[in-house]
Amino acid sequence: MEISGFFMAIVIGLVIGALGRLVAPGRQRIPILLTILIGIVAAILGTLVAGLLGVDDTAGIDWIELFIQVAFAAVGVSIVAGAYGRRR
Repeated sequence: MEISGFFMAIVIGLVIGALGRLVAPGRQRIPILLTILIGIVAAILGTLVAGLLGVDDTAGIDWIELFIQVAFAAVGVSIVAGAYGRRR
């Protein structure tokens, strides 16, 4: 992975993590870096699942892939926020 790919993963992770955080119900008291990490993992998992479903390469914007990524991020944020809240 080149340095530009690394920064692109952080930017995409930030966006996907923020969208997942908006979709997740309730209040999440987790650090922004953890949200970015969840977003990066969700983006990777969402891309893999979209590839398995055959919807990863469509004409225009890949809305289905984006929806899958945001869903993974929302679930990830909810799980981590619940575990993070109990720890404190």
